Amino acid sequence: MTTDPAHHRTAEELEAALDHIRQAPSDHGTLELIVRRPAVDEREVLEVGHLSLEKGLVGDTWAQRGSSKTPDGGPLLDAQINIMNARTIAAVAGPIDRWALAGDQLYIDLDISTETLPPGTRLALGQAVIEVTAEPHTGCQKFSSRFGLAALRFVNSPTGRALNLRGINARVVHPGPIHQGDSVTRLP
Repeated sequence: MTTDPAHHRTAEELEAALDHIRQAPSDHGTLELIVRRPAVDEREVLEVGHLSLEKGLVGDTWAQRGSSKTPDGGPLLDAQINIMNARTIAAVAGPIDRWALAGDQLYIDLDISTETLPPGTRLALGQAVIEVTAEPHTGCQKFSSRFGLAALRFVNSPTGRALNLRGINARVVHPGPIHQGDSVTRLP
């Protein structure tokens, strides 16, 4: 994966993108990118994916990764699906061919702030439904090495946390196929 520091955005460039990020739709958005992680540091961009109750995004390694947060070391259901706002990743990473570096599976053009999508909110995408969980999704060392320290500080700032700029976690509640370009709708 290309992590060329020449692609890192400055703090000023990231701050300048905030108004555009805040203009993301709040009820109906679009699934801009689906990314499967078949192995550590590997990414596959999909036009069509399938969300499963047991496996999350089928073919992704979420179920094999396990978690120190579960009693048996198994996968953490509340982090089954990782979602990032498409406007944020565009500001951080630049062109869409670099978005997958973030490590999330779904990139959506929708306001994912805590105010708009609190834990328990359900989203319909394609024929599937996912539910936002309370499990935090924060930037880490890998995120910093791929996008720069300014990007890590940006997503983990108080504003970044309120807007969930690093992303949110979800779990599958109704399985089904999803397609790049599908509508993403906040359910009542």
